[in-house]
Amino acid sequence: MSGKVRLKPNGVLDEDPMTLQDIAYKYICNNLDVISYEDESLDRSRILRDGIVLPNDICDRLLEAYQQFYRHLDDRFVTLFRDKHRTSLKVVHLRNSTLTNSGLAILMRHELYSLSIWYCDRITEWSQELLAHHGESLRSLELGIGSHMLQNRDPNDKEPVDFQLNCPNLRRLVLNGVPLHHQLQFAHLDDLIHLDLTSCVLGNFSLSALTSLPKLHTLILFNVWPIENGLHAICALKQLRTLDISISSSGNGHGTYDFPDETLEMLMDNLRELTHLDISGTNLAGNGVATKGSCYKNTDIPGLVSRTQRPLQFLGLYHTAHWACKRHDIPAIEIAGDANEQQILTAARYYYDRPVLLTRVLNDLYHLFRFENCKDIHTALDVVLTAMDRHLKFKHMQISGSATLFYIVKGRDRAKFGTPLRNHIIRTLLNGMEVHITDDTMLRNGYLTLTQFQMPTDVLFEYERLISVLLHGVSKTEQEGFVQRIAIYLLNTLACQVDGKQKLFLGELGVVSTMLSLIKDRLTRSVFDDVMEVAWSTMWNVTDETAINCKRFLDGRGMEYFLRCLNTFRERDELLRNMMGLLGNVAEVKWLRPKLMTQKFIEVFAELLSSESDGIEVSYNAAGVLAHIASDGPVAWTIREPSREKVLTSMVEAIRRWDIKSERNINYRSFEPILGLVRCYETPQCQHWAVWALANLTQVYPDKYCLLVEQENGIQILKELITHPSPYEEIKEIARMVIARCSSWP
Repeated sequence: MSGKVRLKPNGVLDEDPMTLQDIAYKYICNNLDVISYEDESLDRSRILRDGIVLPNDICDRLLEAYQQFYRHLDDRFVTLFRDKHRTSLKVVHLRNSTLTNSGLAILMRHELYSLSIWYCDRITEWSQELLAHHGESLRSLELGIGSHMLQNRDPNDKEPVDFQLNCPNLRRLVLNGVPLHHQLQFAHLDDLIHLDLTSCVLGNFSLSALTSLPKLHTLILFNVWPIENGLHAICALKQLRTLDISISSSGNGHGTYDFPDETLEMLMDNLRELTHLDISGTNLAGNGVATKGSCYKNTDIPGLVSRTQRPLQFLGLYHTAHWACKRHDIPAIEIAGDANEQQILTAARYYYDRPVLLTRVLNDLYHLFRFENCKDIHTALDVVLTAMDRHLKFKHMQISGSATLFYIVKGRDRAKFGTPLRNHIIRTLLNGMEVHITDDTMLRNGYLTLTQFQMPTDVLFEYERLISVLLHGVSKTEQEGFVQRIAIYLLNTLACQVDGKQKLFLGELGVVSTMLSLIKDRLTRSVFDDVMEVAWSTMWNVTDETAINCKRFLDGRGMEYFLRCLNTFRERDELLRNMMGLLGNVAEVKWLRPKLMTQKFIEVFAELLSSESDGIEVSYNAAGVLAHIASDGPVAWTIREPSREKVLTSMVEAIRRWDIKSERNINYRSFEPILGLVRCYETPQCQHWAVWALANLTQVYPDKYCLLVEQENGIQILKELITHPSPYEEIKEIARMVIARCSSWP
């Protein structure tokens, strides 16, 4: 359903947006109750609602969409297709699924046309019987990595399983890593045209068994060794158009032929229809450039002399001996290698289901982006995203792909990315980080790449998943390590710029308790670092206008940690600012203010009124806390010392010391708490702080705050204050200043 990355006529790099049909399938996947209900039994399986009949094309697309959007395909979901009279499946491609043999049995009863299984570890060799009973309808069968249908589940057990393919109508067969039993027969597969035996273990199996396949035109023997003795059998397959005898590594002598030039020439002489050949990782390209005057003319690969006038459509030379891909005269239109950008991208496109080899290709691509310029950005993005999406469980692939994505996203073409493409990149990164959540390198690559996006705008569509991944990085990785620091930086950035609903979600996921744990750890070790500073900043942000998060802070011994930080790290200006900003949020919550009414807390707040730390920020926030506490009236002031009158006097003295033009390190999204204090006629000192705050913000940042004052009816509230007898003249004068500033600003 996701399209390829394209360079559009307007210069934007993007994927095709979701079609209306795609949106409908996504909605159904997100709301399965529309078409089904959960069985009340213990397994909670899905049952199709009465009266609903789903034809074949809908069933095939629904199964595909569910995996694309949710990934966690299990037995409970596939019970939707239990009734063959009301559902119909023909094409089933399973990847990264937790489906078991039982779930697979439900799907295969539909007499499938095509079945593909990759990374489905719970499907075991016991499911062979399903092929025996339901294989006759199959035209395509693909058993990839992590499919144990035809092999022992224990990866160390290389003993072949004795099986016969009861699939007489197969046209395409892919077996990956299967030990082949010597009695395995292919003769009955008369219609087979495509055979892929990647990484299969030959043992006593003879390739001569393939000579009984008259229609075979594609033979893939990637990472199958030794095959030198079976080359004559391959030469008998005269209809072959595609032959792959490549090796991923030349270690242990694999891929090394005794007579490479003669061997390749023999293949070319016998396989006249060949258009695609892959000899990557071998020495079949010879030991270097053909010497001048030799019989090998017009090519630097002696074994391909017969193809100089009729070049191959594709030739795989990736990591061949003697750097064959760097030679000049190569008789092929497309070449997979590592000599240049085009060869690397070609290799990535052809090797999309070979994770070990593909990881090396992505590493080459990574170095290309890091040290040189890559011109074909859209193809590079497409191959990286395809590789990461297809091989989610392959950790090294995810690490290599995410490192490459960082340099792509960091580049100058980032501004050209359309929304569907940005969403795809972010979703792919999060998928890899979730699956490999315990790997610090994967988290580091993912976090660094995410920092290149616009926060929070670009990530809101996956906000909840991102927060969960960030919290893991903050709490479960090495203390004071790079991963923890970048994770808490991102978390704070998100907390700062989202609305109340998302702040509530942050609290529910445990952001406040996680930050308090980080602070406690550093207090225990008497360590001050940027993580502690950002932890307080994050709590300042998540408590903004979010009372329940303020309560979580108090319930988590937050005031105790505040006092300990104050005593231990008093000279840290940024820390003091962040802590007092947080307490300002707590003090705005009327029903929490009694928890701040202790002699110790009030003494500390009053003392901080005279602080010059971080300009006026600490003093300003201390006055704000005290103004809110005092606004509850004399009855709520339940301590004898310091007295309410004395504290209010000190607060006014502090306000008079502040410069009205002071630049601020603060961000108000609403003036509701401040305007509430403007109406506190019983305590004019509280009004003094509130109108000064409005005056300062509108004087220094008129573009933002003049409009906010007007939007929240601030002008009318200030006019009422001016005509009221209770406030003293100094307050009214500041109020007039605010009104004048807002009136003069366009």
